Parts: sequence; structure tokens; C-alpha cells
Amino acid sequence: MIIKRATDIPYAEVTDEKLYWRRREFMRAFSGAALGLAAGAVSGAPALAADQRPPRLAGVSKGPFGTTEPLTPYEDVTTYNNFYELGTDKASPARVGGTLRPRPWTVRVEGDVGKPGDYALDDLLKPHPLEERIYRLRCVEGWSMVIPWVGFPLGDLLKRFEPTSRAKFVEFTTLNDKRQLPGLNDPVLRWPYREGLRLDEAMHPLTILAVGLYGVVLPSQSGAPLRLVVPWKYGFKSIKSIVRIRLAASQPVSSWEEESPREYGFYANVNPAVDHPRWSQAKERRVGEFFKRDTLMFNGYGAQVAAMYAGMDLRRNY
Repeated sequence: MIIKRATDIPYAEVTDEKLYWRRREFMRAFSGAALGLAAGAVSGAPALAADQRPPRLAGVSKGPFGTTEPLTPYEDVTTYNNFYELGTDKASPARVGGTLRPRPWTVRVEGDVGKPGDYALDDLLKPHPLEERIYRLRCVEGWSMVIPWVGFPLGDLLKRFEPTSRAKFVEFTTLNDKRQLPGLNDPVLRWPYREGLRLDEAMHPLTILAVGLYGVVLPSQSGAPLRLVVPWKYGFKSIKSIVRIRLAASQPVSSWEEESPREYGFYANVNPAVDHPRWSQAKERRVGEFFKRDTLMFNGYGAQVAAMYAGMDLRRNY
């Protein structure tokens, strides 16, 4: 019998703690329901009263490209997080996120642009109407969510900085402040966290900068006050708490690519045919559901983005 080491077991194989504690309730429901569980029925998180959530965002309209799949409950979205700067387990970001101070906030823009500089967050947001876009989020560990993000197209912002003809890539950097992000004391990665996109990926209309979810201001554990959302890529590409945007001629090295290039490539497109070296990516478990489902190529957004990778070997360029 082959016994997996703990380090070889992905989160897709680990039963959600809330599901574990409600397993008897699940068995009772399962025995009486031939069709199984509805999406979200086993979420054990207590509902938050409206006044316990962050402030609502005004003037949000419905955006394009969204899925009509059932939403992952707000309580699950905001208590089951990957944000290593706030802790490497899923619960720590929500527990210690109060250390992050999302206002005031400045983003430095540099590199191959005509208008570099330090921009206050509010100045970045002013010209951009906010949209709600319901996107799938697929994480490399095997879990997924459906989240109503609030934000605006990254490409609209980049155009304001006037990229030069040399600009082919965009690099993003997360805040690097141990007082606000205590997880930085853990040398699991070489901080600060960095991610990157090809310029055409960054300019694609699916790619957004999010400032909220579920109609409210983005919580700290979800990447406040400004995070990237690239829905056809694995979740680690959607960098949180951005403080720097750099346009460049050469491909940047992202943090996970630097840490383990055999496991985490630059592109990180959701591809069920390309396994992580330690587990399969063919299946995923939606948070709040008991059973797994098939993973979709490009996370289900192939009709919109596949043309960008025409002719590329997506096994080699993983």
C-alpha cells in the first residue's frame, strides 16, 4: 500500500474542516436525497450580518463575461484563503488580516511607460466605473470558488500610463511590510511576492483589478485594497495587495516560479491535461461542495482566451 506523505497531499484531497464537522448532518441528508447535495448546502460558516461586512461599494454595474454558476457563499470566500503574507494555512488570513492597513495606499508605476510615478489609489480608481463580474477561481491545490468580483479592466488602467513599444510584459509586486503582513516572517518564499503577465494577457478584457467582492470593499484577507483577477489562470497568478506595476521588455520571474520552476510555470493557465508534479489537475472540488467535478480547460474561458496561445506547446509552457 502506498501512503502519501503529508507534503504530497494537495488541498484538493483534504476534507474542508467545515465539511468534517458537519459529516453526520451530511450523511443524514445524503441518505434522504437521491440527487445528493445542492451547491453550498454543507457550508458551516455562520452568516455575517450586513453591518459586520466591509462597506458597500457605490455605483457598481453588471459587467460582461460572468458565469451563471451558483456563487460560493461570502463566508467561505472570506475565510478560506491563500494569502501567505498573512499565514500559510487557509484560516490565518481572515484571523490576522486586521493588521493590514489598506488606506492610504500608493501604487508605483515604472518601467517602459510614458507616465511613470507614484499614484494614490483613489486617483487610480476615479476614472474607472466599477463592474461586478462573476468569475470562477481555480487554485492549483485543487479547490475552486465562484466569486462576484467588483473591479475594472486592467487594460484600461495600463493605457493611462502609455506603455512604450518596448513593453511586452507587466510585473506586479505585493506590499512588503512585516508590521502589516506578519507572514513575511516565514521564509517560505523570497519576499516580496511578485507575479507577471504578458502584455496581451494583461490587456485582455477578462483581466481585472478587483477592489471588492459581493458588492462590498475587498477584505484584507482577499487582497485589499487592490488585487489582480485573471480567471483563466490558477489562483496564485492573481496577486494581492499590489503596490508596484512595472512594464518591461523581458519576461519577469514570478515568486512561485522562482521557488519551484518544475511545479509552477510563468503562464499557469488552468489545464486539466497538465498535472502538477505531485498531483493531478484533472478534477477540482468547489468549496462548499462534497463531490469533485472535472476541471475545465482555461477554467472554462477558452472561447475568450485560447487564441492568445495558438501554436504554443501548453505542456511545455505551463
